[in-house]
Formats: sequence, structure tokens, C-alpha cells
Amino acid sequence: MKKITNKNSKTQDISSPKGMRDLMNEEYYNFQGFFEKAQEVAVYYGFRPIETPILENEEIFNAGIGEGTDIIDKEMYTLKTKGGDHLALRPEHTAPLVRAYIEHGMQTIPQPVMLYQYGPVFRHDKPQRGRYRQFWQFDLDILGNEKSIMDALVIKAGMSILEEAGALNLSIDINSIGDKECRNVYIKELTGYYRKHINEIAPLDRERLKINPLRILDSKEDKTKEINKNAPDSVSYLCPSCKKHFKEVLEYLEEMNIQYSINKNLVRGLSYYTRTVFEIIEQRGAEDGVALTLAGGGRYDYLARQIGGKKDVPAVGISIGVDRIVASAWYKKLSPRILKKPKIYFIQLGSEAKLKSLNIIEILRKAHIPIAQSLSKDSLSSQLAIAEKLAIPYAIIFGVKEALDNAVIVRDMSNRSQDTVKLAKLLEYLKELK
Repeated sequence: MKKITNKNSKTQDISSPKGMRDLMNEEYYNFQGFFEKAQEVAVYYGFRPIETPILENEEIFNAGIGEGTDIIDKEMYTLKTKGGDHLALRPEHTAPLVRAYIEHGMQTIPQPVMLYQYGPVFRHDKPQRGRYRQFWQFDLDILGNEKSIMDALVIKAGMSILEEAGALNLSIDINSIGDKECRNVYIKELTGYYRKHINEIAPLDRERLKINPLRILDSKEDKTKEINKNAPDSVSYLCPSCKKHFKEVLEYLEEMNIQYSINKNLVRGLSYYTRTVFEIIEQRGAEDGVALTLAGGGRYDYLARQIGGKKDVPAVGISIGVDRIVASAWYKKLSPRILKKPKIYFIQLGSEAKLKSLNIIEILRKAHIPIAQSLSKDSLSSQLAIAEKLAIPYAIIFGVKEALDNAVIVRDMSNRSQDTVKLAKLLEYLKELK
């Protein structure tokens, strides 16, 4: 952590905020490469792009995610503007997406609407392994259709993205938490069970029992985890419609040879989920061999009405945690398409050459020839040293004589051989180089 002392002798921290960091160099390219690959896969499955604001009205998340969740209770970054608006840095992408769906009248276009988005989200929790307070997610969502095949499509597309990124040992944890027709019966049974064990569950979970008993199944408290082992399972309380929907989702997974396990305690950490909930796990994802959850999602058929829409919109989606993927040993370190390794190092010598240098660089750029340069430097030796350090195969040397002759010297850095080439013939000459 770096500190500086200002003129008033106060020590000031100039490090990035806790749980947040700068993306630079190879790490930046790794993130960009993943996004481009995920985008490519999404497009082939029929998804289209959308980007929502990083700031949203706070109530969008309060109404959508719900009380009793860690995000709303303690993790959201909120602010009040000078105009009195209560805003929040988005802690997830789904509620903003549904807000955009409603605001832009997407219900009037052919359904379902299939969208993908990518970007940073923010949660003020204690940073854990592979987690940050500012982290990146790639989301796939299908809005406007209740069919079980949509659930299967989202899961398959998410798995395809992870496999393209290098994941080898993927499996699915899946559950159904029912809908408004059958969930209340289950919650009543669950509440009764926890009341019998009220003195054995953690204090935090006793509070959750008053607000949202489902959240207790997602508890990280060791005492509660033991009690959860014998808790009633939601699948046993599904109505015929939810039972049929869940059975169909599993049949689609089996048809695609996707391995899954029914996890009766899986509810996910957000209150808007209905019916299908799932997580995609890399069984040996971490360095110590511990399984890593890379993605999760589910169906959220009532979220639109919760955040102020006039009616329910059936929808299902998945969020992929990009930070954990990029940090994993199995990640393929996908290179972005825009990343071009320089083939030429451009060297200029003298004021006349420097004056004309940008015009030559523009000629190379229009011909899609990537270069490196140090236009701020003046000596030949310093520029050649940089070219050698960067292991760039060829150098273009543009000096006073060359500026007068409308020519350049092209040097092969491997054997120091060189040719003088007229600018009019330069592109043709460079095409012949290996």
C-alpha cells in the first residue's frame, strides 16, 4: 500500500479501494479474450447484446433481490445524489435487465427476447478466494417464455462458454424451488422445521427465519449447515406444473449428456428466483483441488412485477463469474482479436524525420500492419535496444536522408541485413516479409 504526504503533512492512501484492482497487461487481455469468446458463443446460440448502466435506482434492487439477502442487508454500495435520488452501484445484472425490458417495451417484439451482457458489478462483502468487491460477470438471459427448454438452453450455452475457456470437469447442481402455487406450502414446512431447531441454528439465521426462511438453506454458518442436512426438500412439495417443468429440464440435460446432481439445499442468494435454480461447478477448479462455482442462475418469472412492471414476465438466466475463470490454471488465456503482436519497430532520427513520422505510421495502420515505436526518443541506439528487448522481427529506420528521399530503411533484426525502400513501394515490400 503506497502512501503520500500532502502539503498539509497528512498521509494519504493512493492505493485502489479494498477488494478492487487495476486490470493491466496480460490480465487485461485475458479478460478481453474471455469476453470475445463468450460473446461469440452467445451470438451463435441466438443472443443479442445489451449494456445497462452501472448505476441504477436503489429500489430496483431492494424490490427485486429482496430483504433477508446478504446483498440488500449489507453488501450494496448506495449513494444519494445532490438531486435527492437514491442510487446503487449494480450488485448484479438481472434486475437492471428486466427494468430495461420493461422500459423499452420489449414485450411488444417477438418473444422470447435473448440477451447477453458483460461488465463490472459491485458488492461490499469480505473478499474471498477469487472474489473481489468489484468483479466481472457475463450474463445470458431469455425473457418472455416459460418453457423448460429455455432453462436447458441457458445452461448449455453457459457450459459451452466455460468449456471454450478451458474448463474440463464441469458438473451441474440443480434444484427447483417451485412457484407461487406451491412454494408457500414448502416454506410453511421449512419454517416449522427450523422452529424445532431454533436454538441450534446461528443467530443470523434466526433473523432470516422471520423475513425469508429460504435464505437459511443458503447459510454459510457451520451450525446451520448441520441442521440443513435434514431440512425438508422443495422438490417434494412441487405442484404438478412445477414438477413437470423440472422433469423436462432434467430430461434435456440428460439428452445433452450433461452431468447433474439434485441439490435440495440449493436456492441461490437472491430472492427473485422461481422454479429452476442451478450452479455450474468446476470439480477440480482451484489450485488446491477444491471445487469452484463458476456460474449460477435460474428462472425469475415474477421479477418484472416485483420491480414495478404491470405483469409477470417469465424469464431465465445465468451469470458467469469471469474473475475466477481468468485466475484458474486451466484457463486457456484467450487472446483478444484486437491484440496484434508488432511486426515492425518504427525508428525515427532527426527533426525532419520526426515531423513526417506520423504520416508513415498512418500508412502502416491503414494497411493493418501493427507496429511499436518510441517517437519521444531521439537516439538510434536507444530505439534499437527497445526493439531488441521486445523481440520485434523488423525495424523501419527513418532518418534525415530517408526523409529527403521519401524512403525508409527496413532492417531484419535477426541478422542486421537491411534494404532501402521507397515509400511508394513500402507496403508491397513488407507483404513479402515472413
